[in-house]
Amino acid sequence: MKNSIKHVAIIMDGNGRWATDKKHPRVWGHIRGSAKVSEIVEEASNLGVKALTLYAFSTENWSRPQLEVKTLFLLLKKFLKKETTRIIKNNINFKVIGDYSALPNDTKELIVNLENQTKDFEGLKLRFAFNYGGRKEIVDAVNRVLIEKKSEITEADFNNYLYSPECGDVDLLIRTGGDHRISNFLLWQNAYAELYFTDIKWPDFSPQNLREILKIFEGVDRRFGNIHREIDLKTSQTKALHNLESISESIHVQ
Repeated sequence: MKNSIKHVAIIMDGNGRWATDKKHPRVWGHIRGSAKVSEIVEEASNLGVKALTLYAFSTENWSRPQLEVKTLFLLLKKFLKKETTRIIKNNINFKVIGDYSALPNDTKELIVNLENQTKDFEGLKLRFAFNYGGRKEIVDAVNRVLIEKKSEITEADFNNYLYSPECGDVDLLIRTGGDHRISNFLLWQNAYAELYFTDIKWPDFSPQNLREILKIFEGVDRRFGNIHREIDLKTSQTKALHNLESISESIHVQ
């Protein structure tokens, strides 16, 4: 994989609908979906991805049934207890972004301990967006700027006030489950992201799917509004010169 795709973000959608399709309670889909996380994290690391941000729980998810919300909380705790050793062994830099203050104390302790243990690790930057909202992140950043009484900042400065500035902008956003929207996820960081939407629901998403998607974007010329390729630049200049000469001749004839 080329180095152009450094930061991948995934909206892990479709868990509940996957379970409903199979005539199971919605929570069963979240249980099966949580089992996929470790596989995808491992594959992303193997493929040379530098940062992986997973949308685990949004600020809007509080409106879901209480049993579903509690299940998501328990699954996060289970993941932390089960995967801590593997995360440390693989030099993964782990962090939860969002407001997780409503979590049980023992889960918060697991998060803090793992973040502290891995804060200096230089492997994959793994970010769990939990009770996260993109607009709230931007508002929080603005408030931090105001607290420091900065009258004027650049975009680069503002990036440093976000939850996880070390991950940089998102290069590729993947959403599973069939919906075609970014749902208040990393609004600032997704400004120039390539977007990939798939009908595959998260419990069925595989490492092979991730490999295939990344392969699609290996050859994408990400110009960010500019012209990167020399051949494109020369062609554009030649056409512009030709058009200018044609206009000049037309004016001269008249």
